[in-house]
Amino acid sequence: MKATVSEINQHVGEEVTIGAWLANKRSSGKIQFLELRDGTGYIQGVVLKNAVDDKSWEEAKELTQESSLYVSGTVREDKRAPSGFELTVSSIEIIQIAQDYPITNKEHGVEFLMDHRHLWLRSSRQHAILRIRNELIKATYDFFNNNGFIKVDPPILTGSSAEGTTDLFHTKYFNQDAYLSQSGQLYMEAAAMAFRNVFSFGPAFRAEKSKTRRHLIEFWMIEPEMAFCDHEQNLKIQEDYITFLVRRVLKNCQNELKTIGRDTSKLEKIKPPFPRITYDQAVDFLKQQGFDDIEWGDDFGSPHETAIAEHFDVPVFVTEYPTKAKAFYMKPVPGREEVVLCADLLAPEGYGEIIGGSQRIDDLELMKKRYQQYHLTDPSYKWYLELRQYGSVPHSGFGLGLERAVAWICGLDHIRETIPFPRLLNRIYP
Repeated sequence: MKATVSEINQHVGEEVTIGAWLANKRSSGKIQFLELRDGTGYIQGVVLKNAVDDKSWEEAKELTQESSLYVSGTVREDKRAPSGFELTVSSIEIIQIAQDYPITNKEHGVEFLMDHRHLWLRSSRQHAILRIRNELIKATYDFFNNNGFIKVDPPILTGSSAEGTTDLFHTKYFNQDAYLSQSGQLYMEAAAMAFRNVFSFGPAFRAEKSKTRRHLIEFWMIEPEMAFCDHEQNLKIQEDYITFLVRRVLKNCQNELKTIGRDTSKLEKIKPPFPRITYDQAVDFLKQQGFDDIEWGDDFGSPHETAIAEHFDVPVFVTEYPTKAKAFYMKPVPGREEVVLCADLLAPEGYGEIIGGSQRIDDLELMKKRYQQYHLTDPSYKWYLELRQYGSVPHSGFGLGLERAVAWICGLDHIRETIPFPRLLNRIYP
């Protein structure tokens, strides 16, 4: 009977066959211990010399790291084993003997591992991180589908910048200029006017020449947009969404969290409501902490965000940023035009911004004024203005960077481990 490691608990006492790779091996006289992985999990295969034929015994001795094989045996419970089960091997069939596998159990430098990312994915740590990423993806779909949202896919090739920035990848779209999308938000606003509550989940690209541990050139964004939704409602949805993600990982990824050594007590504290401070309060706080360089009107950098977040055990909202520091489409605070109804959600433990969101301008005349202020004369912005012309309503939305959320939930030192094949400032291989 063919089986996978993930379903091995259903076959206790039965004979099964698993297709696997050899992760590690050790021997003790007439016993060989094979650490096997099959892509769904790990299990130890115990080869007893007096319980297998000579061919299987010799083939077990021949196995090298990352050799592929079919292994048959009887499943038995063993609470000492990491998976809770072991396989008493009855026979082995080698598929291929791997020669000189480059990633061994010794220490390797980051650049070496990145050059061999296609193989590094097989390690138990990387395997665990990307399984947690997958759980966050599944949880995202569940959260929004269960709360009345529908998924809408914005284009990846666009004729303009979503936020008026220059950090864009340029290409030619036949006889005209085009750009790789840095955000689907403007298109999601159009979708919200048709479907009320929508979300997108897709790749985004930022040609930002940054080498920090928080930045990728290519990453994945979740961008909900809600019609008839104000700033307060927007923050509530963000709190519920983040809490849902964390609880799903705690529920379904305990083995993976253990593999990467994550302190789950920190994640168990995550529950709404999240604390809030205004931008004004944040500037005062930073000055008290010795950040003499920060002035009102400046956007916050990573050190500033870290200093703020370190004073909270849970994510914290920083609200009401200066209008000039944020995108053109954000709605001003009533009675205070110099700040906008927005919030950045900063993750604890120094992981910085994981969500940026705002209430959008819904007034046609104000949006026309913004177009003039930001010199948005390109005809490619005409359709976005028309959203305020035909049935405009209060609406809000936000964007969550998947990889930053993975980095925080996993407690990683660098964002490069959060995506299968990271694209960094100086890396597009493999």
